[in-house]
Amino acid sequence: MNTKDNNIPFQVDLTNCDKEPIHIPGSIQPHGIVLALKEPELTIVQISCNTLDILSITHEELLNQPLNKVLDLDQIKLLKDCLSQEELEFVNPIEITIKVATEILYFDAIIYRLNGILVLELEPNFLQKNNTYFKFYHVVKYAMSKLQTATTVIELSQMLAKEVKNITGFDRVMVYRFDENWHGAVIAEEKLESQTAYLGLHYPASDIPQQARKLYSENWLRLVPNVKYQPAAIVPANNPLTQQPLDLSKSILRSVSPLHVEYMQNMGVTASMSITLMKEQKLWGLISCHHQSPKYVPYEMRNACEFLGQIASIELGNKEDTEDTEYKISLKSIHSKLVEYMSGEKNFVDGLINYQPNLLNLVNAQGAAVCFAEEYFTIGNTPNKRELQNLVEWINQNLHEEIFSTDSLSQVYPEAEKFRDVASGLIIVRFSKTQKNYVLWFRPEVVRTVNWGGNPYKPVEVTTNGSLRLSPRKSFELWKETVQLKSLPWKTCEVNAARELRSAIVDVVLRKVDELAQLNIQLERSNNELDAFAYIASHDLKEPLRGIHNYSNFLIEDYGETINEEGKAKLKTLIRLTQRMEDLIDSLLHFSRLGRVDLSMQQTDINGVVQSILDLLSMRIEQMKVEIQIPRPLPTVYCDRIQVGEVFNNLIVNAMKYNDKDHKWIEIGYLDNPPRPITFYVRDNGIGIRDKHFEAIFRIFKRLHGPSKYGGGTGAGLTITKKIVERHGGKIWVESNYGEGTTFYFTLQGVD
Repeated sequence: MNTKDNNIPFQVDLTNCDKEPIHIPGSIQPHGIVLALKEPELTIVQISCNTLDILSITHEELLNQPLNKVLDLDQIKLLKDCLSQEELEFVNPIEITIKVATEILYFDAIIYRLNGILVLELEPNFLQKNNTYFKFYHVVKYAMSKLQTATTVIELSQMLAKEVKNITGFDRVMVYRFDENWHGAVIAEEKLESQTAYLGLHYPASDIPQQARKLYSENWLRLVPNVKYQPAAIVPANNPLTQQPLDLSKSILRSVSPLHVEYMQNMGVTASMSITLMKEQKLWGLISCHHQSPKYVPYEMRNACEFLGQIASIELGNKEDTEDTEYKISLKSIHSKLVEYMSGEKNFVDGLINYQPNLLNLVNAQGAAVCFAEEYFTIGNTPNKRELQNLVEWINQNLHEEIFSTDSLSQVYPEAEKFRDVASGLIIVRFSKTQKNYVLWFRPEVVRTVNWGGNPYKPVEVTTNGSLRLSPRKSFELWKETVQLKSLPWKTCEVNAARELRSAIVDVVLRKVDELAQLNIQLERSNNELDAFAYIASHDLKEPLRGIHNYSNFLIEDYGETINEEGKAKLKTLIRLTQRMEDLIDSLLHFSRLGRVDLSMQQTDINGVVQSILDLLSMRIEQMKVEIQIPRPLPTVYCDRIQVGEVFNNLIVNAMKYNDKDHKWIEIGYLDNPPRPITFYVRDNGIGIRDKHFEAIFRIFKRLHGPSKYGGGTGAGLTITKKIVERHGGKIWVESNYGEGTTFYFTLQGVD
């Protein structure tokens, strides 16, 4: 059904009724009287104007008079004894007697302080007057024994409605539960057979606006004996001590809002009583009592209902918490498994999505995404990557809570309507806002019908002077609405499970960060020790090696005539091996020095660096007839000029050495692939490298050919090149077609 009123030419803010100051109506219901007193004299500074009807004395005669004008000395003493108590709410009600003419009248007196003002409310006690005894203890005990047999929230609510109806005699008693948006639903009902059933109907949050809910949270019971009453004004309108209207937030006699009066009349209700139901200090629902004719409920009976409401609040909360016990236990089990999986994986995200159970099972979602380190890991049905990126950006800018949930994402993020079939419902868990790290769970749209008690969208009336007025609904018959763009609602235990997972993720990530930091410390220490060892070992090894080399030469020179040819050949082999050993040690010494010498970073024109290398190699280039190609000028780089020169030198020398073509060429350039850093390359048309050797060629002293083939060498050049590149914050890799040529790529951080 279309829920929009097409007769309204423009949008109207329906929250205006939230601003009605119902706590300061300036009047009371006339079945009692109100006196505002100045302490300590107990002077009457404000009074309701209906005292003549109840006390047979005008309010003018009592205003600005001491309280003993109403109460005798014994009653004044009783009242003062009660005022000395720390918590006034626990002394209420106080039984007061007042002599009116020749008759003694009994009153229930209520006292409270608000904004520094002492307020005394007097309500005639008709039970005492009629000498009727209300069996408070027995009635409540019997009702409680009934409630304790209930096993579910609905069963308990139905029993509660029945017992309150038995105690009070109201025509209709309903238990009304609020949802997370403060819409309400009738979940239990006891009524006359002739009345239309309201059970199962929903009511919009605007029926009980925010300030009314606040007063329900502060007062356990509210009675309206006759909606057609004539309000008794409080005079003067402003309290002389505060210059403000008297705050009646705690009043049991507070006058009813005109909008609520009209609402009751539209429902055909003459008398009503509401009993508050709380859970964890938050308004959970109401026991709502309706009567078609005037009905006064004595204070003693109201006290029983209030007490029953308090007990029922505890029971309802417990029943609601235990109804999903099995489901909650399963969620705890899934949580434990996910923590186990995360802890065992190098990347915690793998533990969340690669096993059973996984992220989806934790909150009964149809899709989930983990946004971590600017990467998106998804499982199940989710928006596409671009939609996820836009959603995360919106979340980062607009939501500041660690956890957020909604069953109607498009209401807060209109773009979500495009992917309603996968993400009308959303739970968000943030575990690092600065890094935009989130876990998201999605539920699809579920189109369903909601039964309302009348059209929930308040009509706007145009008054005679042309102004707009929000009026209460006039119809409470079944009105159906088709709800779209909403998922199944998230249960509280599911949201709590998501919150607990956030803590687990933070713990696992922090632990892994700590472990990585410890490994880095150990690795740095090991590298430093290895560098020191390599430097010392290579330096110390060279001295005995030179001795072997020199003595071998001396033997050939001094004893060449006495040593046969076989002996000379062995000595020459020894000299050659010691020379190679010295070359290896020199390479190792140079490699170890790379990690010990600080980089001399500066803006460096790579054109000059490459040209210097080519000048040094010019004779070799000419001899080998190698064509050098530089397609375009090279950029400027922030680097160590000498060490980067060595990178180009090693790569160019290798490109010349490992080339068996008649026409040899080497190309030196860089790629046009933003973002930075720039990628340089050295390409040749040489012998190429097989794929299986791509990693091995960077290991120190690793050669793919014999010692003398392709000009020999120690096999340390690429290892040294890799270390220089990595010290610059870059990386190096190779691409090659075996037999056709090779390209070495490398990056350097900090380019201009």
